[in-house]
Amino acid sequence: MKDTLGVLLAGGAGERLFPLTRDRAKPAVPFAGQYRIIDITLSNCINSDLRRVYILTQYKALSLNRHIREGWGTLASNELGDFIEILPPMQRVSKSWYQGTADAVYQNIYSIGSEQPKYVLILSGDHIYKMNYALMLQQHIDSGAEITIATLPISPSEVSSFGVVEVARNGEVTGFIEKPKETSLRSPFDPEMVDASMGIYLFNTDVLLPELVRDAEDPHSKHDFGHNILPKLLGHYRMMAYNFVDENKQKALYWRDVGTLEAYYEANMDVASVTPTFNLYDKSWPMRTRPYQYPPAKFVFGEPGRTGMAINSIVSAGSIVSGAVVRNSVLSQDVRVNSYADVDSSVIFSHVNIGRHCRIRHAIIDRDVHIPDGTVIGYDPQEDKKNYFVSSSGLTVVTRDYSVYENPVSPMFLQSNGGTT
Repeated sequence: MKDTLGVLLAGGAGERLFPLTRDRAKPAVPFAGQYRIIDITLSNCINSDLRRVYILTQYKALSLNRHIREGWGTLASNELGDFIEILPPMQRVSKSWYQGTADAVYQNIYSIGSEQPKYVLILSGDHIYKMNYALMLQQHIDSGAEITIATLPISPSEVSSFGVVEVARNGEVTGFIEKPKETSLRSPFDPEMVDASMGIYLFNTDVLLPELVRDAEDPHSKHDFGHNILPKLLGHYRMMAYNFVDENKQKALYWRDVGTLEAYYEANMDVASVTPTFNLYDKSWPMRTRPYQYPPAKFVFGEPGRTGMAINSIVSAGSIVSGAVVRNSVLSQDVRVNSYADVDSSVIFSHVNIGRHCRIRHAIIDRDVHIPDGTVIGYDPQEDKKNYFVSSSGLTVVTRDYSVYENPVSPMFLQSNGGTT
């Protein structure tokens, strides 16, 4: 992978994950207790020996930038030419914000060119999967491809959410349609399925960069890989499909686009289940993240009706379950669940305090939220809508109050710094 540069797109607004993306970029949303969503793709990079990675940020990137700096910046060896580096919008070749995925890469064309990679691997920072990119590169080289698209089989009913790839039996791409309402295309390897793009593209650099320049000069382009770049290059260069090889090593392929609240919630439930469909405990494919210094999780009280315990759940460091019951849930760091509370099928972010006698079910609680004693969440959607965000599927999301600061601050801090009040 030494001749390959990874370009990780992490600047999307993540509107369908609102309100979790109200104050943070989508790739910075916590996942599985101690991770951020972007950690999954970055772990794939490290495990694939891809050691030169640019991360393109844009939208509300403070939390994401800090996470990358403190969790990933020191993993790469500068002496060996390795790096995991954040590239904020610089407006070097444009005066606008990123207009699309292709425009985001185009606006960083000088940074890419300065590294002189032979191949450029375009990645997304908001998917959950395990993949060895080195295998994709090897097929790219062996097949003589100039462009390779990673694909996975999906049901025909799902095509409106994917780029649909028409693939010949030799693996060559012969057609590409971005998010059609429906299609008659079927995979040559499974007539019941459709080959879909995973949003992972491997380009020869001498093919990618000139096309990005041409696309930037096209006033009618959406400047998007799926809508513009790939369809334009089809037939002009050798474009191959790479069938997803899942390093998760389960019976079913695991790849999730956690682009909606429901998909995000289900992905968290996947890791908390008895036999997790997404395995975080595989030592041969470790998942890395920013380390935090918290004490071990603790469970206290064993009295009848007041026993601190967690069942089929992930409980992260620094959390205390005090005389309460947690079931089928994911608790991030530094969460406290107080006596007689019951938490079921929920995702709790860090620094949350759940008061006594609370009952919480099928909910996501954002960080730094204090739930008062006796609060009931997730049992009556109509009642929840009076105070919280409730999705169309009935998932309740509780967020803290609006703040101009990432972390809660005291009134004294605001006064001493000439604050807004």
